[in-house]
Amino acid sequence: MKRRDIAPGVSRIALAFNPDNLSSPPFVRAIEAAAPALTVELIKVPMRSAAEIEPALTTIARQGGNGLMGLPDPFTNAHRDLIVGLAARYRLPAIYIQRAFVAAGGLISYGVDVPDLFRRAAPYVDRILKGAKPAELPVQQPTKFELAINLKAAKALGLDVPASLLALADEVIE
Repeated sequence: MKRRDIAPGVSRIALAFNPDNLSSPPFVRAIEAAAPALTVELIKVPMRSAAEIEPALTTIARQGGNGLMGLPDPFTNAHRDLIVGLAARYRLPAIYIQRAFVAAGGLISYGVDVPDLFRRAAPYVDRILKGAKPAELPVQQPTKFELAINLKAAKALGLDVPASLLALADEVIE
């Protein structure tokens, strides 16, 4: 999705991520590559411990950051409520990769439909249990993604969510 409909004024985005997670570097590189086309400045915010979250987001807000993006990670999931709460406190429109952040009060998420991944994994498990070699099974990419929007969070941030974006949403939380 290459849209800025929900918060068109965002120009400096803080990218919150755990640098110790081996999956973070590819995400960070991809987002860095996309930022110029979206005319946004990306501010990388590595966080390794819960104690680093509040100071990092406080600094970003004071330095004029006006958006937040969180990467998927067990660390950020474990501190979801703190991250969502700080984004609200500092009035940072935030996009997450998992719907659970929107359910916790975050603004918007767009990412893989995790229950669909589990459903699609079952036949693989079945084949392995029947003797198939995992290395010989084809790699599959996610095919189903979900967009969730929290209208209460949008209202608190003073954002109007366009009807066109609401029409695309798989879930709208009011």
